[in-house]
Amino acid sequence: MNTDTYRHKGLRAQLVKELSKKGINDVAVLNAILAVPRHLFLDNAFDEWAYKDNAFPIDCEQTISQPYTVAFQTSLLELKPKDKVLEIGLGSGYQACVLYEMGAKVYSIERHKHLHDQTAQRLRKIGYPNIRTFYGDGFKGLPRFAPFDKILITAAAPEIPDELLSQLKIGGIMVIPLTEGSVQKMMKITKLEDGKLKKENFGNFKFVPMLKGTE
Repeated sequence: MNTDTYRHKGLRAQLVKELSKKGINDVAVLNAILAVPRHLFLDNAFDEWAYKDNAFPIDCEQTISQPYTVAFQTSLLELKPKDKVLEIGLGSGYQACVLYEMGAKVYSIERHKHLHDQTAQRLRKIGYPNIRTFYGDGFKGLPRFAPFDKILITAAAPEIPDELLSQLKIGGIMVIPLTEGSVQKMMKITKLEDGKLKKENFGNFKFVPMLKGTE
């Protein structure tokens, strides 16, 4: 396994500056991006690409999200230390590590068995053994560990899944890319005390689709 060198840390610092210029101003999010060695989530051959602000393909036709998208979604969650966060779409594990670096208790679910097992092993190897990973259907969430303070969905959903809403605390926030026609809108859903939902739209993004079931 390659290591985290001064060069990598310098490239991360450059990435953080770039994200800051693009409008990410949440210091805790930027510090988490600075802390997580993104190159360890990609094959060694793509080491040079790790700190460019681009998405990158990984196994099972999934992607490691663009750092800007990771930072943007994370900012919308308004994380507090010790928040219990459900992430739908473990993928490479990069986003989960950013949440963990911000002090969240992270529960992450992945529908691809191969990807789940590979990523769970990686997280242990690179120093994130406390991130709890699960192989399962993201639409069903993790009722056994509910309720959650925050829910983050890292794939484009056709609608807001009712089962996930039921696992969100009153006052909790869900960040979800929703497919509307040919575009995906980044939505922040706040669950209000009367059970109503406050919905806020934060513009168009591009994600792989959220699919039901497991593989």
